[in-house]
Amino acid sequence: MTTSTPTVGALLRTWRQRRGISQLELAGRADSSSRHISFIETGRSRPSEEMVLRLADRLDVPVRERNALLLAAGYAPHYAQTALDDPSMETLREGIERLLTGYEPCPALVVNATYDVVAANRGILMLLDGLPEHLLTPPLNAMRITLHPEGLAPRIRNLRQWRGHLLAQMERQIALARSEPLRALYEEVCAYPVAERPGGGAPQEPVTSIALPLVIEHDGHLLSFVSSIATFNTPMDVTVAELAIETMLPADPATVKYLRSLGD
Repeated sequence: MTTSTPTVGALLRTWRQRRGISQLELAGRADSSSRHISFIETGRSRPSEEMVLRLADRLDVPVRERNALLLAAGYAPHYAQTALDDPSMETLREGIERLLTGYEPCPALVVNATYDVVAANRGILMLLDGLPEHLLTPPLNAMRITLHPEGLAPRIRNLRQWRGHLLAQMERQIALARSEPLRALYEEVCAYPVAERPGGGAPQEPVTSIALPLVIEHDGHLLSFVSSIATFNTPMDVTVAELAIETMLPADPATVKYLRSLGD
């Protein structure tokens, strides 16, 4: 049995349709013509390397998938994929370390495209205290640790809301990029049972109006955090493009007071 490899035209058409734009609109963005875009998508015209990259940019195609487009068009990959522990990444690693340390005592971590934790500060380690060893064996996975019934899930007071937020976030990523590992992780964490809290249908903590907080118990204290996610601007490496820095900022005065007490 043989399987056909998608052409660059078919891949570009798929990305255009995902973005919900017409050939005419894409042509305007790429300083081309709808006729030329149509010829590329149907295979009647082979795009230049520069055109492939321009169309990928206008379609906001992830860096990893831009390499796939180039390969389908018969060109070499444009973006390197360098391991984070490579000597050439030393400056980046040091910068990430300084950033995470600067957020302490607030929890902060860095994850890759499948939510494996590549760096974390002491605030995160505080929240993970007491979790079973099998969840803390590298590579740690942020989604698995958060939603697993033996992980943080039993400590999260608004678990159903937070779980829904995380699953919706993963769904958006899966819709934008082809990633079988991410889909497998999504199916895994979706299957985790959601245990009811003691007390049955007791109301959850009220949600702030600015953003959905993570409301979690820690060492007898009820902490509330608002999550912020940042990525690197105009990355030229697949590894760097897929890194995300998540910081957990205190969402109420009680959490601020508790975090400050940790530094005293």
